[in-house]
Amino acid sequence: MSVKPVRRIVTGHDAQGRSIFLADGAPERVQRIGGETGPMFHELWNTRETPALIDAESGEPSEEGIRLAPPPQGTRIRILDIPPDDPSLDELSPEEARAHFAEVGAAEASSHGEGSGHARMHRTETIDYGIVLEGELVLILDEGETLCRPGDVIIQRGTNHGWANRSSSNCRIAFILIDGSFAEDLR
Repeated sequence: MSVKPVRRIVTGHDAQGRSIFLADGAPERVQRIGGETGPMFHELWNTRETPALIDAESGEPSEEGIRLAPPPQGTRIRILDIPPDDPSLDELSPEEARAHFAEVGAAEASSHGEGSGHARMHRTETIDYGIVLEGELVLILDEGETLCRPGDVIIQRGTNHGWANRSSSNCRIAFILIDGSFAEDLR
């Protein structure tokens, strides 16, 4: 599946405090997860604290590889290109699903198993804002599902969920992830 490029524009400050462009181009970290039928992650930016320090000299905190969740006390913005579901997803074992999530440092997030609604069901201790940019995607929860189309905004509040692309076209969705903490009754 060929996807159109993502453009990332980063602003900052020069030594006199004037606004400048620090970067304008493709994100530095782009990676397909889960094999050739998996989603493409375009990592745009992360922060390591809230409130985030705004200074003249630092850029994005360095990070190795792709991580599903934001850093502790931090945030993450990414764009995902999710191709149409491949029939092989129906055969994915719970161990294989965990292995796919392990590629983004989150094997424990996988909740695929007996009776799960999708092979890529998962749960993270985050608040996620998802904005569908193009295509369509089905959001699957433990109880129900809904079709999300361009312009729809999803506020994902640490719930067990999965994304299914039941169409014949790519879905591009932007995610802003914020580190969170489960209430005791939801742990």
